[in-house]
Amino acid sequence: MLFLGNIVTDGARKYPERVAVVFRDTKITYRELEEGVQTLADTLRTLGIGRGDRIGILMPNCPQAISAYFAAQMCGAVVVPVNPLLKPAELQYIWGDANVRVVLTVAPLATGARTAQEGLPNLAHILVVDPAQPLSALTPANLAPPMPILIVDGVGAERAVENIGHITKEDDCAVIIYTSGTTGHPKGAMLSHRNLVRNVQQVQALLKFQLTDSFLTVLPLFHSFAMTVCQNLALSEGCTMVILEQFSPTKAYEIMLEHGVTVMPGVPALFNALLQLFATGGKSLPKLRLAVSGGAPLPVELLAAVEKTLGIPVLEGDGPTECSPVTSVNPPDGVRKPGSVGVPLPGVDVAIFDEEDNPLPANAMGEIVVRGDNVMLGYLNQPEATAEVMTSGWYHTGDMGRIDEEGYVYIVDRKKDMIITAGFNVYPREVEEVLLTHPAVGEACVIGVMDAKRGEEAVAVIVLKMGAAATERELIAHCRERMANYKAPRKVIFRESLPKGGKGVVVKRLLKKELEMEGLV
Repeated sequence: MLFLGNIVTDGARKYPERVAVVFRDTKITYRELEEGVQTLADTLRTLGIGRGDRIGILMPNCPQAISAYFAAQMCGAVVVPVNPLLKPAELQYIWGDANVRVVLTVAPLATGARTAQEGLPNLAHILVVDPAQPLSALTPANLAPPMPILIVDGVGAERAVENIGHITKEDDCAVIIYTSGTTGHPKGAMLSHRNLVRNVQQVQALLKFQLTDSFLTVLPLFHSFAMTVCQNLALSEGCTMVILEQFSPTKAYEIMLEHGVTVMPGVPALFNALLQLFATGGKSLPKLRLAVSGGAPLPVELLAAVEKTLGIPVLEGDGPTECSPVTSVNPPDGVRKPGSVGVPLPGVDVAIFDEEDNPLPANAMGEIVVRGDNVMLGYLNQPEATAEVMTSGWYHTGDMGRIDEEGYVYIVDRKKDMIITAGFNVYPREVEEVLLTHPAVGEACVIGVMDAKRGEEAVAVIVLKMGAAATERELIAHCRERMANYKAPRKVIFRESLPKGGKGVVVKRLLKKELEMEGLV
């Protein structure tokens, strides 16, 4: 059966004493991980959590985040992971839209979670866990605030012995990941057990990770890339997750060296930072054998520099959250083509369509579309948005690109306006709407410009209201108060007007060209 919970139960059966997770000074075996998952699942059951209920996870990278993810699956529930950087208003929208019943978080984030809880009557419990505690301590008595043992439908603290297959189906939704919305609100991509387990199998069929591999896990686990590659795939293959809570080039280097990390999944900004660290000389990672890049386009120059400096291959791949997320990657054996995101994974169809959804020949430019068991069920509560991107089983990515004669996929541009900064998706419309809530702002346009460290950065171009005044610092702070800091513009440019087309819509391409000519971006 394609069920995410089997990842931890199979791991405990096959590799009970192998190290599954390394965190700070603690090593957790597969047996201990499974025991911790079952203990937390017991706790969730005492709260009446069952099939289809939504469980929010608001945590940094830590073993408890992994336990919460799989414990929810053991109950037949649906995981809703969110970025810890989100502000209460953003959390409130997501948890309300998903009808989240229980949230698991850590003490530093609890105040924001409780603020978000206001006005959400169905969000009954916020459970605060301590990453310093062993996984077996995740019981009602050790959660903050202390919780009584509840008896719901005859299920108490005793472990449920029913066959999970009787309550959970392969095509049930297992995870809802919210992607930044082009209309001001994020959309919840519903991913099934089949979607996520198949994507693990598809990636493994091409990359063939080994039992002895250990994965640097610094990419955030709420992100689909880390969730699938660093967590689900690594644990499916008996590998070790070496967790780093927050990225620091020096700390990442130290834990990779200390724990013999062999596989480094990352985004271009991470590789660039490590490259700068290695420039000081005297450093090596003798166990590291492979890097996998995703989340943002990897400049060819950076790829070459990382391979030369670290002496390892860097495999660039691609895929949106809606595809669980990996759709293509450069193969470790055979031809790797810099500038390409590789070949489609086994069992994944990738094609290029024109505007009438007709397939295009090799090297013709069009929209990249994807079909396969990894493609999402749809967007939660948004049938119209789902219909816009799903046509005859094909998911329309919004990326413009081509496929060469050998089947390698190239992304040339984005049909949508999305900006990718340090691996995070930022949609200009969402930022523009926040800027327009400032009393001095008359018009706002947000564009993405290339940045050597972050890949891209958001730049806001502002037309102030007549007689109004505002500073760059003031407007950036206005955004950061209302949305995650990574979404806020890094730079604000003031202009008297914005170039517009015949329909009165700002022509961003022309605006960007004007700013480049003026040397402002």
